[in-house]
Amino acid sequence: MLYKFKSRSTADLILLEPHGRRLLQIIGKETGPTGIVTVTQIPAAVAALEAAVLDDDRRIAAREKEKKALSHGQESDAQDDDRQDDTVSLHQRAAPFIEMLHRSAEGGHDVVWGA
Repeated sequence: MLYKFKSRSTADLILLEPHGRRLLQIIGKETGPTGIVTVTQIPAAVAALEAAVLDDDRRIAAREKEKKALSHGQESDAQDDDRQDDTVSLHQRAAPFIEMLHRSAEGGHDVVWGA
């Protein structure tokens, strides 16, 4: 399943179901196949997403610091760490959605989604 987010202020944003569901959960919306973020709900949604991104960034930084401390001098673990660094962070996933919300608020348009 895909989530397709639409607004009159931006191009469509398409996310795979697990990623779209996570963003919707963060902003406190039902993860059903359709829904709406009204213009009046956008500021709270952006604040929730930005807080979640900041928290996730802090966790990643702490994890990386811990990995460096534990693997100092162990080259075999470095290859495993490189593979894990290829994952996409919440910061990267949420950025287009946050931008969509900002532009929609500026344009006075709701954001809707359909599966």
